[in-house]
Amino acid sequence: MGFFSALFLGIFILWAVSKLTLIAPQYLRKSLTEPQKACLRRYSRYYQKLLPTQQLEFEQRVAGFIAAKTFIPREFARVTDEMKVLIASTAVQLTFGLHSVGIRHFRYIIIYPREFFSIENNQYHKGEVNPAKKAIVLSWENFVETMATDDGRNLGLHEMAHALELENMIRNGEQDFFDRDVLHKWSVEVNQEIERIRKGITTFFRAYAGTDRHEFFASAVEVFFEQPYELREYNRRLYYLLAVLLNQNPILLNRQPV
Repeated sequence: MGFFSALFLGIFILWAVSKLTLIAPQYLRKSLTEPQKACLRRYSRYYQKLLPTQQLEFEQRVAGFIAAKTFIPREFARVTDEMKVLIASTAVQLTFGLHSVGIRHFRYIIIYPREFFSIENNQYHKGEVNPAKKAIVLSWENFVETMATDDGRNLGLHEMAHALELENMIRNGEQDFFDRDVLHKWSVEVNQEIERIRKGITTFFRAYAGTDRHEFFASAVEVFFEQPYELREYNRRLYYLLAVLLNQNPILLNRQPV
C-alpha cells in the first residue's frame, strides 16, 4: 500500500471510529417484519454482505426510514411493502456510515410505474429530487431494472445521492455531516474530473456525469457501490475521498464473509 492509500485509509478508520456511537435512537425503536427481512435477504446484495450485527442495524434503519416517510403511488393503486423496503434499502445503503443521517428533509417518496412527465422542466424522467416539495420521485420500473445489475447505474442510489447532498446543505438540524475539509478536496478533484469528461479524455464515467458537480456526485455514488475496484483503479484519490465522505469502504465490505 502506497503512502497516499495509507493516508486515506487512516483517515477513513479514524472517521469510522468517531461515528460508532452515533446511531440514531429512532432507528433502534423500529423493526421489520419477517417478510420484509426476507425481501432484503433476497434482493439487497449490500445487505447480504454485512455481518449479522450490521444486518440488524441495517434492518432497524430501513424500518425507521419507512416509518419516517410517506410513500405515494402515482398512476397505480398501492405501494407494496416490497417497494418500501427496497427503496428504503438504497437510502440506508448510502447513509449506513452516517449513523445519524436519515435524509429527514425529504418526507415524501413518490412512485410512478414507469418514466413520468415532470412539470418542473416538461420532460420525461426516471427519477428526480424536489427539495421545495420535500419529495424524492422514482420510476419503479427503472428502479428495479437498475437495482438488478452491477453495471454502475442505479436509479435508487443516484436519486438518494442527490437528496443526501441537498440534506447536507438544508438547515434542519441534520446538515453539515460531510467533513468540510474533505468536501473541499473532493470538489477540487471533481472539477478536474468534469473537465476531463467534457474534453472526452476519460470514458470511465458516463458523459452525463460531466453535466455539473451534482450529477457527478450522484454518478460517482453509483460506481462507488457497484464498481468500487474499477473506480479505485481509475482514480484512487477520488475513491478514498468519497469513502471518507460516506464513512464506508465497499471494497472492505466485499472482503467480509457472506
